[in-house]
Amino acid sequence: MNETTGTAANDVVERVERAIERLAAVRAAIGEVIYGQESVVERTLVTLLSGGHGLLVGVPGLAKTRLVETLGIVLGLDARRVQFTPNLMPSDILGSEVLDQAPDGTRSFRFIQGPIFAQLLMADEINRASPRTQSALLQAMQEYHVTIAGERYDLPKPFHVLATQNPLEQEGTYPLPEAQLDRFLMQIDVDYPSIEAERQILTATTGPTAPVARPVLGGVDLVDLQALVRLMPVGERIVDAILALIRSTRPLPAGEAGGHDDPARHVAWGPGPRAGQALMLTVRARALLQGRLAPDLDDVAALAEPVLQHRMALTFAARADGVTVHDVVARAAARIG
Repeated sequence: MNETTGTAANDVVERVERAIERLAAVRAAIGEVIYGQESVVERTLVTLLSGGHGLLVGVPGLAKTRLVETLGIVLGLDARRVQFTPNLMPSDILGSEVLDQAPDGTRSFRFIQGPIFAQLLMADEINRASPRTQSALLQAMQEYHVTIAGERYDLPKPFHVLATQNPLEQEGTYPLPEAQLDRFLMQIDVDYPSIEAERQILTATTGPTAPVARPVLGGVDLVDLQALVRLMPVGERIVDAILALIRSTRPLPAGEAGGHDDPARHVAWGPGPRAGQALMLTVRARALLQGRLAPDLDDVAALAEPVLQHRMALTFAARADGVTVHDVVARAAARIG
């Protein structure tokens, strides 16, 4: 290792050490408002540190919206919320052109920005809107700009979508298109809190004063942390584990039956290269969030399900046998190492 390489490596180490302290303060500030749900908070922060978008799935009343609001305040982001409903139109999200008339009588179109022009967009109950409106987010989530009447409008930096979704079995919901699901870096399942956390919720939120979030970072700080995540080293062993995991959750080639324990034999369609890219980023972000200088195999195993579960579907035979995506991913993750 030459002197220049060593200096660059030392600079990264120093930046990581400073970032670890700042992220500890972020988690502490979130913990003052959100009780329990440590895994959900961690995965959501990993999503933002990786520069991606997150889909929070759970029944109503589990503080999904409150979590997103808290993150916007703690991270110092310009945040806006859109309540998705069946009659919501794409222009309600993206914005629209209006016809203005000048004092001299000349007329021209003027673009009025929609709520998507924010650093953090909360798409609340996203699966209650029609597929047409859901698809309005596709270009923005992938290309970070929107096109209105042939004109390109760039979105702020950073730009993140944190969407909440109710389970599909509830009345009045629409499944998200596969192309849009793939735009979400992770699907974060939100479950009921533990009894200790629920006891804390009952006592802290029903008194004369409610806990209030406080800012810790700013948008520029988050961009710097995202750049740092991409500088963190990933060993060949981790890269091999990610490749093995991704490829083992894709359908078997035509003519191959697969062994009894082969998870791929249950898969109708599986994750593409974008899932591998997501894992490469998120394992780095999780290591940074936990105060480590590089990711390990535990990070790959911990993030396998939130990164893969919305990017795959099982065969009819597998569903008939009671096999779930969780089972398939868990079996594939157990084989890495």
